Amino acid sequence: MFIKKLFSISAIVILLVSLISGCSSAKSSANGPVEIEFWYGLGGKLGKGVENRIKEFNKSQNEVKVIGVAQGSYDETLQKLQAAIAAKKVPAAVLLKNDPMNAFAKKGALAPLTTYIKEDADFNPGDFIDAFYQQGTINGEQYALPLYGTTQVLYYRKDMFEKTGIAPEQLKTWESLSEAAKQLTKKNGSNTEVYGWEPMWGPDNMIDAALSNGGKYLSEDGKKVVTDSPEWVHAWEFFKKGIHEDKSMAIHHDGQGWEYWYKTIDDVMQGRAAGYTGSSGDQGDLDFSILAAYPQPGWEGKQAAPHAGAHMGAIPALASDKQKKAAFKWLKFFTNAENTADWSIKSGYIPVRKSAVDVSAYKEFAEKNPQIAVPLQQAQVATPPFVDPTGGKIYDALVKAADKVEIEGISAEKALQEAQKEAQRALDKVQK
Repeated sequence: MFIKKLFSISAIVILLVSLISGCSSAKSSANGPVEIEFWYGLGGKLGKGVENRIKEFNKSQNEVKVIGVAQGSYDETLQKLQAAIAAKKVPAAVLLKNDPMNAFAKKGALAPLTTYIKEDADFNPGDFIDAFYQQGTINGEQYALPLYGTTQVLYYRKDMFEKTGIAPEQLKTWESLSEAAKQLTKKNGSNTEVYGWEPMWGPDNMIDAALSNGGKYLSEDGKKVVTDSPEWVHAWEFFKKGIHEDKSMAIHHDGQGWEYWYKTIDDVMQGRAAGYTGSSGDQGDLDFSILAAYPQPGWEGKQAAPHAGAHMGAIPALASDKQKKAAFKWLKFFTNAENTADWSIKSGYIPVRKSAVDVSAYKEFAEKNPQIAVPLQQAQVATPPFVDPTGGKIYDALVKAADKVEIEGISAEKALQEAQKEAQRALDKVQK
């Protein structure tokens, strides 16, 4: 699920200080398979999907036994991995978002995979979609493999759109989506019974909209944070107005783990909202006899440019050599063409291998379920993930600003100016 609310990764620097020796939470036996833990922050059908893939892998061979350890969310995985590194008791493999993976790798907390890749004659890195594979490449070394690609798209109720006389083409721009949301909103006195649209809580939807409006994170020379530019302010004010003034939009926020995410999905599935913006990975939880998918819009006269990223499988540097080899075998299995195609079919996430689209099951599914092609279509024109030079503090500032806009109703200009100042201080420190 593409860039969901991210726990601060700036504390990584403090925790990644002693990486020469250590131990892993995995076990091995001279007379049996190497046992390794795989940590992942997925629940619901996605979590079940990981469990099933682990069972398939364990049955397919007798050299490695993977023990899956589900965390409450990506954020919780990050927090626990930080603590595990500090305690020198790490899993052998972990699922991470791109930004924290990058930060861990740069601090020496992840093992390079380049040697394993070169020594494996059956491993074909050229078959990976370049945009996803390169997200694991840092200074010429491969530190992670993309397990699945993600981007956020639009999901809408076909019945509500048809009844209101709104065609899907009216979702091509944010301006027209706003008008559609107003038409679709139903009120009973001061109470709203049906919201026209529900953005997903957090900065990610709004960041995507700002990028599609021509916004940038940094100036051309990389020395100034420019997330308070008119392009950002205009895009973020759009959401503030929809939520707090027009009241044609709403968000669920806070709660445990993915609670806010599933409440948003439930609103649309149960008819309390006409549509929402969510991850390509939501497709496994959605009923497409009711819903349809559509690419994220641009603004009038501008092309859409939302993020598309990969969630990465990595191996902590503190794992033993035996466990690292076992973990690489597991990651290779997870990402082969048949498995990445199957994962895409069941989850909606984007397959990471080019050859996945030639897998017969994928081709047959795509013919009957056109929604699976929407994220892949969007990924072709999407913006690569932003690698935060401050180790996450620019993003952290945007997280705070998003809450001010979405929850508190503070003006986008004020919230983004405050975020820019905080982020600039962090950038200035790393540039000294």
